[in-house]
Amino acid sequence: MPRITILKRPREEAVVTQRKFFKKTSRGKVIKVLRERYLRDDIYCGIIACRICAGAVNPVLPATGDSTHKQFTTGHYVLPDTNIFLSQMDLMESPSFTPPIILLQTVLEEVRHRSLPLYNRLKALVKADDKKMWVFYNEFRSETAVVTEENETPNDRNDRGIRRGAEWYNTHIALARPPVRGQTRKVPQVILLTDDVANRQKAEAENIPTISIRKYVEGMQQAEKLLDILSATGTDDVEKTRAATTTRTSLYANYLPTSTLLAGVKAGELHQGHFNANQYNYLEGTVPVPAFTKPVLLVGRENMNRAVHGDIVIVEVFDESEWKAPTDEVVDQEATLKNDNAEDSEEESDGDDFKLREETKALRSAHTKKGSAEKQPTGRVVGIIKRNWRAYVCHLDTASLPSTVSTSLSTQTVFALPLSRLLPRIRLRTRQAPALVGQKILVTIDRWDAHSRYPEGHLVRALGKAEDKETEQESLLLEFEVPYRPFGKAILDCLPPEGDQWVVPPKDPTDPVWRDRMDLRDLDICSIDPPGCQDIDDALHARRLPNGYIEAGVHIADVSHFVHADTPMDSEAASRGTTVYLVDKRIDMLPALLGTNLCSLRPHVERLAFSVIWQLTEDADIINVKFTKSVIASKAAFEYEEAQMRKDDPNLTDSLTQSIRLLNALAIKLKAQRMAAGALNLASPEVKINLGSAESSDPIDVEQKELRETNSLVEEFMLLANVSVAKKIDEVFPQTAVLRRHLPPPKANFEKLQDVLLKRKGFKLDVSSSGALAASLDKCVDPAAPAFNTLVRIMATRCMLSAEYFCSGSVSRDTFGHYGLASPIYTHFTSPIRRYADVLAHRQLAAAISHVPLHPSLHAKPNVERIMDVINRRHRMAQMAGRASVEFYVGLALKGRAETLAKVRGPADEGTGTGITEDAFVIRTFRNGVGVFVFQLGLEGLVTFKRDVQFDADNYTVVVPGSAGDAASVAISVFDKVKVRIEVEKDRNTQRGRVKMTLVSPVDSRGL
Repeated sequence: MPRITILKRPREEAVVTQRKFFKKTSRGKVIKVLRERYLRDDIYCGIIACRICAGAVNPVLPATGDSTHKQFTTGHYVLPDTNIFLSQMDLMESPSFTPPIILLQTVLEEVRHRSLPLYNRLKALVKADDKKMWVFYNEFRSETAVVTEENETPNDRNDRGIRRGAEWYNTHIALARPPVRGQTRKVPQVILLTDDVANRQKAEAENIPTISIRKYVEGMQQAEKLLDILSATGTDDVEKTRAATTTRTSLYANYLPTSTLLAGVKAGELHQGHFNANQYNYLEGTVPVPAFTKPVLLVGRENMNRAVHGDIVIVEVFDESEWKAPTDEVVDQEATLKNDNAEDSEEESDGDDFKLREETKALRSAHTKKGSAEKQPTGRVVGIIKRNWRAYVCHLDTASLPSTVSTSLSTQTVFALPLSRLLPRIRLRTRQAPALVGQKILVTIDRWDAHSRYPEGHLVRALGKAEDKETEQESLLLEFEVPYRPFGKAILDCLPPEGDQWVVPPKDPTDPVWRDRMDLRDLDICSIDPPGCQDIDDALHARRLPNGYIEAGVHIADVSHFVHADTPMDSEAASRGTTVYLVDKRIDMLPALLGTNLCSLRPHVERLAFSVIWQLTEDADIINVKFTKSVIASKAAFEYEEAQMRKDDPNLTDSLTQSIRLLNALAIKLKAQRMAAGALNLASPEVKINLGSAESSDPIDVEQKELRETNSLVEEFMLLANVSVAKKIDEVFPQTAVLRRHLPPPKANFEKLQDVLLKRKGFKLDVSSSGALAASLDKCVDPAAPAFNTLVRIMATRCMLSAEYFCSGSVSRDTFGHYGLASPIYTHFTSPIRRYADVLAHRQLAAAISHVPLHPSLHAKPNVERIMDVINRRHRMAQMAGRASVEFYVGLALKGRAETLAKVRGPADEGTGTGITEDAFVIRTFRNGVGVFVFQLGLEGLVTFKRDVQFDADNYTVVVPGSAGDAASVAISVFDKVKVRIEVEKDRNTQRGRVKMTLVSPVDSRGL
């Protein structure tokens, strides 16, 4: 019998080979973790042709380093510390930053600990083809591993480890290049990049080459361009603005310590929530918090205290005697601050305090006129828990560029105006100001000090000329954080190797593709979709059964057959979350080979599907439901209009037409059941952009989308499938089912709409339940204005909360319901080509019917919760991107229509003004204007008055002077029908065409 010998590591080695740390569990317990560390001497340096590391696999660092830097002409590599990646990631990602980079394991792990988003960006940077970056696992190399010393902080230990790594590299390179007689020895250096002064001093004392990031960039070939990308955060040698070099008093209160904030929230004395800026008044914001039914109102910039839209903030609520109501006045940031100086010179130091006081004073007068019933909790921001800062699409404010140096290449301080009006202007320093005028640029906020009127940021890159279609499209994608990079090689390698030649194999029970799949190729299945649809997710069928029941089936593309869990393609789909639909472009969640080909349920082609098949009575009551993987062959792909014509044509009696008629009859009854249960029939402004051609993408016209019976047919069966699947996966996986809910809106959300409907139209809006709301909405009818009911439904929709995905085990079961659909449980199953949530539902349903086991990632509740957070955010951003795209193209179409109209009118009609005239409804009144909604275009706009008008806040009415020659004043109220002139002018804020509206009737507002 062989002898087994157990060798124990000597106790004295444990100090080096063991890592000990403490962590807190999800339940709050602190535990000690002890990990064994195996040290090696074969961790390679990553330098090509290194004599010592002869066995290295795929080294990427050039043998001679980079010799283009002014200070390091013999060649060099850079080794950044953690803070460089945390504060200068934009610089590291820049295509112009090209030195070979050594990334230490210590740095990589510390970045992961400090910021997961930056860690993900860093991982992508390591894989980037245009970067020469090598990850060196210094914690596992015997010469570079360090042990925490007594009383040494983790930060100091990591700094020492980084210095040790830099020192080892320089020694290693010198040993690999011994001197040769008669030859000049050129040994590249490894340069430690750090902005930590103390770390630099220690490195210099240890003879380690080191330099700050700013000084390093100054010696590069494209220094002027790269210096603009540098973040001001963390740099110790940034050139200060004149404001920063002047001793100034704080304009804003300092934030409370984190410990005080958390204790205050726990005690109920402070409140946490998201800061929402006011789109009409930049001097107001709100923070919804659980303790109050109405959000906490923040009045004035002092009380908003440097909060930026989307930040998670802590607010202190004032005594009830100091509560205020929101103002009814439009306060435009650009008009109010147009004379501000970006340099913020000493002469303005006192002016800043004055402006803050004046802004608050202007608001105070308006607030005091409000009734006590309209007042809401009012307070101030005392701390920021999490910043929502990101890269913003902006343009340079030309007014902030000094005219005397408008062509100078010296460093200038200018304002960047964000695309979104919810954001403050950003102060940045750049040497490229003259070249950036008229361009869209990407800017990141670095800091906002208490003494600074504006946040400071840095330029990331220029996007291109404003109003250029490609630039505008990229700007839109960046503004709403839509991932639009091409799919990488690792992702494309996950596709079937046959490519577009892949076909469903011949039927064979032993073939894995056919295992547990129903053969439904003989059924009369068809798809009904919008015009031009290429990613066909769903198809349907219906037929009568011999037992007297009706069989109806929904067949969904079997995406999960191609997209396997825990693969590069799956990770990318999870990151994207959803396909984003713009007017002239689609940003796919999955590669086109799947989305528009192999998974798309094209007609006359065999495709894999996941089917939900019901047996129903004539009254659409469900007898039973079956879930199965299947193979289908769709008989036709109809557009909504085509399917409607086929259904309505009495001369057509073929089996496919009969199937559509049967589906429609059932859909009518299914909808009636939903409505009887209290489902809401809401509305949103939807328009159709008619493009000239696929090549030019120039918009010709805008019109309202027409909804037909067949739209409702598809919708009803998709809803039924989603509800049926939700019940099944929740039954089998009660802790991790991927579901979707729509919480009931707070009654306070409807107070304004209820009041205005009652006072202006005499309608009572009952919001006690979804059924009561649906019934009262049906009664809001104005015979003189057929579009009025739709308008009220649009306004009611805006009072709702957003629906969201959630993990079934993360919330109480009494909150599962979908308020708008009046369904106790719901999920998304029917669009897996374009929604990642549906892919997860497919995997869970496949496991629920024992087709395949469920991947471990979907058994872990924390993992499911994390994915839900990502796809909820991606879903919201995709919706906003789609709306912004429609708005942009509506502007282009109106501009083209107005130009055509101007040519028809000719010079004789110049006095009538440019633009087009459309009917509109007044949806809001202000002290100095009215908000209008142009129903035909789905467009909302603001008409402002410069002259004083009479404002009756209680009755939602403004009284304006009559037109010239007419002495009688005109009253304009909410829900009044008016005519507006719509023009497209260049927006100073966005540097692109902006829709401007003025009243034509009942009064011409150009004189107001």
